[in-house]
Amino acid sequence: MNDLIPTSRVEGEVLLKDQNIYDSNVDVVALRRDIGMVFQKPNPFPKSIFENVAYGLRVNGVKNKAFIAERVEKSLQEAALWAEVKDRLYESALGLSGGQQQRLCIARATAVEPEVLLMDEPASALDPIATQKIEELIHKLKKTYMIIVVTHNMQQAARVSDVTAFFYLGALIEVDKTETIFTRPSLQQTSDYITGRFG
Repeated sequence: MNDLIPTSRVEGEVLLKDQNIYDSNVDVVALRRDIGMVFQKPNPFPKSIFENVAYGLRVNGVKNKAFIAERVEKSLQEAALWAEVKDRLYESALGLSGGQQQRLCIARATAVEPEVLLMDEPASALDPIATQKIEELIHKLKKTYMIIVVTHNMQQAARVSDVTAFFYLGALIEVDKTETIFTRPSLQQTSDYITGRFG
């Protein structure tokens, strides 16, 4: 995502299917198909609810209308949104509440069935009720997708994750099972962060 930003730089590796995604020979289009992205602030397209979810399928060359309709319904069901929008699929997605918009963005990301779903602070712009729905959705979706959640909310990390990685100033400090990180971290720096001594 930062390829065209002149001041950006990358150190280290991120491996997907045993390949560093930063290698120059990586097909970025294929990579974006494998990694679904959900941003901090809901960002529905100025299109209908249906077209928001169908967008990725159409961009990837899917033309079969029945298949697209089936995937849209399945993705909206996975995102716990179908019951709320099934009677207004062709209305603007911009008319949805913030929590509904975020679940729509999750449905849009899962419609192409990525390998990984990356969520960047997916509930930080939402109220507590919408946040709870997103967290329940993460629990459901992690049975199907590998989900990586970036969050500064430690309570949320403890609630939704199986494995927690603690990063500080761009460095990976510690990674372990979530229960271990939050109850018996190996490093003092991790313990200090979790107990609120800094950060």
